[in-house]
Amino acid sequence: MNSPSPPDPPDVRPQRASGSARLAVKPVNGHTRIATLYQEGCAKIRLPETDDRSLEAVMINTSGGLTGGDEMQWQFDIADDCTAQITTQACERIYKASADVAHVTTKLTAGERASLAWLPQETIVFEGSALQRSLTVELAGTSRALIVEPIVFGRKAMGEDVEKCILRDRWRIQRNGVLIHAEDFSIGPDAASMLGRPALFGGMRTMATVLLLDNDAERLLDASRKIIGKKGGASFWSGKLLARLIDGDAYSLRKRLVPLIELMNEKAGVPKVWSI
Repeated sequence: MNSPSPPDPPDVRPQRASGSARLAVKPVNGHTRIATLYQEGCAKIRLPETDDRSLEAVMINTSGGLTGGDEMQWQFDIADDCTAQITTQACERIYKASADVAHVTTKLTAGERASLAWLPQETIVFEGSALQRSLTVELAGTSRALIVEPIVFGRKAMGEDVEKCILRDRWRIQRNGVLIHAEDFSIGPDAASMLGRPALFGGMRTMATVLLLDNDAERLLDASRKIIGKKGGASFWSGKLLARLIDGDAYSLRKRLVPLIELMNEKAGVPKVWSI
């Protein structure tokens, strides 16, 4: 009599990180204060004290980075007459993915006369990583928004080169329900070839997109171009000042990106965690 066959081994799926966080703020006696705060999984939001009437929110991914299959969701609602800037505790690291893609979804809203600054620190893309992100912004007619997104393809100081990776970035920005800005950035899987193209990165390994949505932003155009220099450019049209910067390493990029943020973010400047 034949012995029974052993049972099939159970499907073992790698553990994946998942997080979701939402923050809504409201005006209270001229100050911006919490209305609601929700956080789940590895997504956390911390609110350090500020010296003025604005609010600063710091996003934290307690998983320490993202890899294939991880999912993060962020939502920030800035009410009428509020001022808030949103940043990250540190650089977000996108690690090699054995399978699947990491997904990050962000939704921002700003009410009338509100001022919103989206200022995450650099996203560091490592060899073999795969990331897909979407950013949706809903603005009222009189709101102001500064959107900054810096990206680093491998750390030069650590001798890291990125040959293969996938990065997909999708932005959709509306004002009063009307689409005013849309862009899709895509690189990979042959990242090294694309980074080397003269019309794209020309061998550089870092980039930043800076978008200021303010009808009065044109007054900052000349000063922005002076800060950016020859490694990038800036233009203004229809209430939007759009700037692109590239550089050979993250430190050199920051030397221009920080003063550019200080110029565009008015009195708020750069979040304190950027210098910690």
